[in-house]
Amino acid sequence: MVSQTLFMTVLIYNNVWQPESELAIMSSTQVEISEVLGELNGMAPAGYAVGVHIQYTTTKFLFQTYKKEWLDHYSRNGLVMSDPIVAWCFENTGHCRWSDLNDPGGVLKSAAEHGMKFGVVMAIELGGSRSMAGFARNDHEFTDAEIDTITQHFENLHMSTADEAQLSAETIQQLKNMSILVTHPGS
Repeated sequence: MVSQTLFMTVLIYNNVWQPESELAIMSSTQVEISEVLGELNGMAPAGYAVGVHIQYTTTKFLFQTYKKEWLDHYSRNGLVMSDPIVAWCFENTGHCRWSDLNDPGGVLKSAAEHGMKFGVVMAIELGGSRSMAGFARNDHEFTDAEIDTITQHFENLHMSTADEAQLSAETIQQLKNMSILVTHPGS
């Protein structure tokens, strides 16, 4: 249900922001990013957060599909300061299952209580830019094959948004709008 909701949000986004007659001329980058986000959502049914091209502590684009209750709890309690996922991403590249992270602040325990029992964290640095992400599910640990597929999608998302000079101003604005719609459906 959640994965269908996000995928529909991405598709509705395209229909809302692009008249149907213009969908055929939508840039291949926009189509690719929409497809990647839909695939990631299907693979992380309890949600994800993907920040691409992080400079200091700011992302160029942020896509989140975690439930609002979790996002509110996370913000209200200032969990970013003790989040082992965030710490791991700033210190490493590659991937790591949440179950392998040290969690002295209990952030992952709290995430499990919000339906995110299993997860994988990823960080990449390609082309002089760093991106990071966390993906969650509630039914089982991510398999190696699932992690490999998510990694490919994550790297594709990183690369397709890397060079703002090659993205039209319209595409950049639509990606920012999509970031808002994916994070806050109905906005």
